[in-house]
Amino acid sequence: MNYWDILGIEPTDNRERIRQAYEQQMKFASDHEAEALRQAYQEATGYAPSAAKAPSEPEPRPEPRVAAADTREPTAPMDGNDAQIVREVIIQVRALLNDNYRQQDVNIWKAILCEPPADQIPLRREIASQLEHQVRPMAENGSFPAPVARFLGDWFEWFSVQEANPEPDERNYPESGMADDQGFDNQAEQPPQMMNFWPAVIGWIVGLAILAALFGGMGGG
Repeated sequence: MNYWDILGIEPTDNRERIRQAYEQQMKFASDHEAEALRQAYQEATGYAPSAAKAPSEPEPRPEPRVAAADTREPTAPMDGNDAQIVREVIIQVRALLNDNYRQQDVNIWKAILCEPPADQIPLRREIASQLEHQVRPMAENGSFPAPVARFLGDWFEWFSVQEANPEPDERNYPESGMADDQGFDNQAEQPPQMMNFWPAVIGWIVGLAILAALFGGMGGG
């Protein structure tokens, strides 16, 4: 990854464009990313982007990122597109945390975190590492409803969150309790059987009227 990837722009000699990209990325950068951005800004403004680098000049490489859990192996550095996807997801999650009503809906969390390509394992782990210090304690201390906390614990492999929310996740039992309720509702919605009595009564009255007319005619003759 070179400094243009870190800044998230195409190579350019427009210093104003470089400055805007630098300031935009710094708004959401972690401490590690901020240092990489400062170095990228200095290199982008100190060398002509259109000039080729000498073969002996090494490409700047950020240090490998380490996933949230200590047991995980270090992940490979992400390219510019993946880094941009991670930043966009982080922005959406932070906006969601500022909305007390929407953050209670597990489906909104799923829509943000499960949308490809953010659902890929390397990106998911990077998102988890950036959200862990803020979101994980909230999921553990009951700030979120149980479905939200369980989803976050499963999605990001935060085992302490899973232990803090041990109840079964209803997503795994979509048919539970539905059959009996539906059967009861269907029985309740059936019309009373007395509705079928009236056609028989009407037919019986018509039959009596016909018989009375026949016997009356015979008696009159």
